[in-house]
Amino acid sequence: MKKNMGSTDKIIRTLIALVIAVLYFTETISGTTALILLAFAIIFLITSFISFCPLYVPFGLSTSKKKE
Repeated sequence: MKKNMGSTDKIIRTLIALVIAVLYFTETISGTTALILLAFAIIFLITSFISFCPLYVPFGLSTSKKKE
C-alpha cells in the first residue's frame, strides 16, 4: 500500500473520531446512529494509523506531500 494521506488529513480524521467517541460515552448519541458513527470513527482511526485511504485510490486522490 502506497501512503496517500498527509498529516493534516490524519489529524482531522483522528479529531473527528475522538469527538464521536466523546459523544458516545457521554450518551449524547445513542442507538443505531451511535453504532454507525462509531464504525466510522474506527475506520477513521485505522486509516489514520496506516496513512492509507482506500476510497482515495479510485479517484486518484492523495493528500500526502509529493516527493519530487
